Formats: sequence, C-alpha cells, structure tokens
Amino acid sequence: MSGAWLDAMFAYTGSGPYCYAHSLAMMLGPAAPPVGAIETLTGSPFGVQLIGGTQPFFDPYGWDPELGLDAAVELLGWTCERSHGGTAQEALARLRAGGPALVGPVDMRLLPYTPGGGGDHYVVVLAVERDTVVLHDPHGHPFATLPADDFLGAWRAEAVEYLDTSYVMRTGFVRVRDTSVEQALRASLPAAARWLAGRDDLPVPPGTLGGAAAVLRLAEQVDGGLDGTARGMLVHFGVRLGARRLADAAAWLGNVGLPEPAEIAWEQARVLGALQYPLVTGDDGAVAAGLRRLAPGYDRLRSALG
Repeated sequence: MSGAWLDAMFAYTGSGPYCYAHSLAMMLGPAAPPVGAIETLTGSPFGVQLIGGTQPFFDPYGWDPELGLDAAVELLGWTCERSHGGTAQEALARLRAGGPALVGPVDMRLLPYTPGGGGDHYVVVLAVERDTVVLHDPHGHPFATLPADDFLGAWRAEAVEYLDTSYVMRTGFVRVRDTSVEQALRASLPAAARWLAGRDDLPVPPGTLGGAAAVLRLAEQVDGGLDGTARGMLVHFGVRLGARRLADAAAWLGNVGLPEPAEIAWEQARVLGALQYPLVTGDDGAVAAGLRRLAPGYDRLRSALG
C-alpha cells in the first residue's frame, strides 16, 4: 500500500459497537475527543487474542474494556470515581445519588428494549425516576427507559467473564490536567507496544493465545470447520469491531506523525475488514487465507512502534 493512498483516506464514521468509547465521550461532554481517539487510547487496537484457545477477540492478549477505560481516562487528564459491588438496592441507591454515570459492563442480552443483542455493554444512566432507569444507550437508543429491576438484572453482569464483581459505575469526572489529544496519543504509545509484545502480568483463561499465534490458530480452526459460536462472534461483532479499531488507530497514528505504523495498521484494517464477506458466505478458504495474511502484521506494527 502506498503512503499517498493512505494520505488520501480518512477515518471511518458510522455505526459500530464502540459502546464504552461513546459512553466516555458523553460523560466528558464538550471536552471529549473523537470516539476513534478514545478507542485508540484504550489500547484495544493493538493486538488479538483467542480466549481459551477458541473465542476470537480483536483486542490484545489479557486486555479488557475495564483496563482500557481506566487508561483512556488517565491519558486524557481526567479522574473519576469507580464504585462496584454491594446488594442490588445499594447499587440502585448509588445510581440515584450519583447523577449521570457511566455504567457497565452490563449484560446486553438482559436489556429488554434492545432485543437480539448480547455480550458485555456500557451505557450512560441519566437518572432514576421512581422505579424507572433513564439512559443513553450508544447502541442506538437515546433516552431509553426500563424498569429498575430489569436494569439491575443486566447490571449484575453475571455472564461477563472478565468481571469479578457487579454493579460497576463511574461518576464524578473531573479534569485534573490540560492535555491535547495528540499528547495523550503519544503518551499511549509505550503501552500500545507492550500490548503488541504480549503482556504476561494479567490473568487469562488457560489455553489463551495472543498475537500472531492466536490468528494462526484461528486459521487452523477455520480449516477444520469453524463452530457456530465462533463464526457468529466474528460475523456479528468481531470483524467489524476489530477493523474499525485498526482503522481508527491508523488515522490517529498518522495524525501524530507516525506514517509507518499508520500504514501497517491501515493495511491490517483492510485485511481484517475483507473477511466479513467470506465469513458470511461460507468461503472458509478465503477466510483462512486472509487470517494468515493478517497474522504477521501485529509483529510489524510492534516493531514500527518501537
């Protein structure tokens, strides 16, 4: 891919599962950077993992959204209060008293106003009015409402595997230092390189693989017949999210004057995004070949970031 072609491109905009990035942007208000920058600051574009050797996620080995949110908040020069646990009624009392709150993860499957959804999810709760929760859901539902008991069931997040508590919320966002988006992105680069190198200080389920090894193992699974759960995950969530993350990272790496890693990330986004059609149509030969093209790019990106 030529650098000139990259220069002529601009970041993708449109719908997509950027729930915590949009939720954080809502909490930060006018001071919020674009959601693509927030997503890049979380570290999510810089790796891939195969949880337990079977579940593909296009985010780094050992990474989860809770780690990513904390990183983005700090890099952008903000602080907030993270609270969790307690009984359902204690959690609801915290929510009533806390004002607008970034809430999650919640179990999206248990949000009755958005049938057909699934997985972990983040929202902004605006208020609790008597026994009704009013929220902005970045999945496309401004001012959604639901009974408090239903919301508490989703907020318990029992099915969210990376969470060891319940009723997580973030409130009291305060800016403690002035920093530009570009400064925050430059400050995030050492962490991005560490994610790509494969951190060994975070717990992961047995059998989990990261980086090129994860992608190559996934290609082998495609060769042998990808099971329905993994295919559904890739078709409905994984590929479109991973490609958008990489495209946003490429755009922002270019914005801070790093053309080589920007080109690599852009090419990774193109290769990954191109897997959507063969996954849906069942062309597994093309899927496996595309994954094998994708695998070495993560090491190239790590080397380019230094």
